[in-house]
Amino acid sequence: MSKLNLLMLNYEFPPIGGGAGKAHLCQLKEYTKTNELKIDMLTAAPKPGFTKEQFSDNITIYKVGLHKKKLHFWRKIEVLEWLFKARHHYRRLLRENNYDLAHAFFGFPTAYLCFRTANKLPYIISLRGSDVPGKHARLKLDYKILGPVFKAIWKKASVLIACSQGLKDRALQFMPSAAIEVITNGIDLNMFHGVPERDSSRLGKSRPAQNHKSRQKLKLLTVGRLSVTKRFEILIDAVEILHKAGRNLHLTIAGGGAMLNGLKQIVSQKNLTDIIDVKGRIDFDLMPDLYRQNDIFVSASMQEGMSNAMLEAMASGLPIITTRCEGVDELIADNGIVVEQAAPEAIADEIKKLADDKTGYELMCKAARKKAEQFGWAHIAEQYLRYYRNIADRYS
Repeated sequence: MSKLNLLMLNYEFPPIGGGAGKAHLCQLKEYTKTNELKIDMLTAAPKPGFTKEQFSDNITIYKVGLHKKKLHFWRKIEVLEWLFKARHHYRRLLRENNYDLAHAFFGFPTAYLCFRTANKLPYIISLRGSDVPGKHARLKLDYKILGPVFKAIWKKASVLIACSQGLKDRALQFMPSAAIEVITNGIDLNMFHGVPERDSSRLGKSRPAQNHKSRQKLKLLTVGRLSVTKRFEILIDAVEILHKAGRNLHLTIAGGGAMLNGLKQIVSQKNLTDIIDVKGRIDFDLMPDLYRQNDIFVSASMQEGMSNAMLEAMASGLPIITTRCEGVDELIADNGIVVEQAAPEAIADEIKKLADDKTGYELMCKAARKKAEQFGWAHIAEQYLRYYRNIADRYS
C-alpha cells in the first residue's frame, strides 16, 4: 500500500487552546507508529515568527507565530492574524508538496484555507464544538455573520466528522442537508489511570446520623476552559449548598481562560476560599495525578463537542456527575449521573446521594475505567485513517 501524503491544519495546538489541540496531539502520536502516512501540520505559536519542528520521522509541524495574549483564549484579531499569516504558508506547502488530501481541525477558521483551494486538494473537517453554531453567548453574533461562510466551507468538504453524536445533532440543526459522520474523542489509557486503593472508604459511612464534618474530605474536581459555557458558577453554588449543610468537601477548578479572575472573586465574596480552589491552567503532564487525587468529577457545561476532561476522569476511575450536554450520551452510562436540571440544588443533591452510597460509588469507579477503555486513541486514529484512504482513492 502506497504512503499517503497528508496536510493537517489546526489553529490550536498545545500549548495553545484546549481539548481539540490535545486530541490532535494524541492522534499525531498514534500516527508516529505507522509507515502509511507522511504528515505536514500547520498550526500556531504564541509569539511572532515561523518555526519548523520535526515531531517524528514521518511528521513535521510548521508553526505560524502570533501576537497571542492568552494561550487559552482567542481574540478575534488573533484569529484574523492566524488566517492572514497561515494562508501564505499553506499555499507554499501546497506548491512544494504533492498532498493526497488535507485534514482541518475546526470548520472555521482552519478549514477556510482548505475551502479556498478545494479545486486543487480534497479536504475533511473535524467539527470540534465552537465551530458549530449553538448556545455559545460570546460567539452568537459571529455565528450569525459567518453562518453562510460556514455552510459554504462544509459543502465543499469531502467528509464532515463530528466528535460526538450530540455535536452532529447540533450541526444538523444548523445545516440539515449536511452528511456528517461521528468519530469520538479518545483517551491515553496509559497516561490516565486510577489508583488500586480507590474505594468509598474516604467518603465516610452512609449512616444518616453521622456527623458529616467528621468524615474525610470529599474531593470534587472540574476541568475545562474557563468560559461562560462551562457554567462554573453553578458548581460553586452547589458546593456552597453542601458546605452550609455541614458536608466536609473541597472543589478544585482547573483550567485556563478569561473567567479566571472573575471566578476567584466569586469564591472570595462567598467566603469559600478554604473550600474551593480556582487553580487556573495546570501543565498537562501533571493532570493524571490531579485526577487521581480526587473522588468525583463534576461538570455543569451547557455545550461540548465531547469532553476530553470527562474521558480523562473516567480513565482515572472517577465517577461523573454532569448536566446534560453534547457527548454525555456516549460517555455516561453506569459510570455517572446526568442531571437534567442545570441547577445548583439538583447537582448538590446528586453529589450528596453518591457520597452516601458506598456500594454505588465503588461500582461507578470500576465502570468509569471500563467505559473509558472503549475510547483508546489507537482505535480513533484507525477510524480516521480509513477515511484518509477512501478519500485518497476517490481522487486518485
